[in-house]
Amino acid sequence: APKTKAQFGSVGRRIPYRILHVINQDGESLGHMHRAEALQLMDQHNLKLVLLRENVEPPVYRLMTGQQIHEEQLRRAEKKKASQKAGVVQKELSFSSTIAKNDFETKTKQIAQWIEKKYHVKVTIRQAK
Repeated sequence: APKTKAQFGSVGRRIPYRILHVINQDGESLGHMHRAEALQLMDQHNLKLVLLRENVEPPVYRLMTGQQIHEEQLRRAEKKKASQKAGVVQKELSFSSTIAKNDFETKTKQIAQWIEKKYHVKVTIRQAK
């Protein structure tokens, strides 16, 4: 399975590939070029090379300013935060029909807290013998 990049950022000079597909800071394709050419271009324009997609041939790198990298990191963090909230959390609670009064009150408080957090709550009551 291809390893997914958890963090987005500058790769600097550690580029394991010989041939790269380079995109400039405006989003225009500069085509395929050798790693040395890309590093030279990076130095000339005082930019950083950032890996966008590595599971294509050749891997895609983009020349970015520090500000662009920061903005992209913020965008990805927002996207990740939004996608985590998409899933619905379901809590399940089970108790006997002969539950003691204090235990019942404790469990109902827990259910109220879960509902406040917008969790889906499933309550099961088992009948005592």
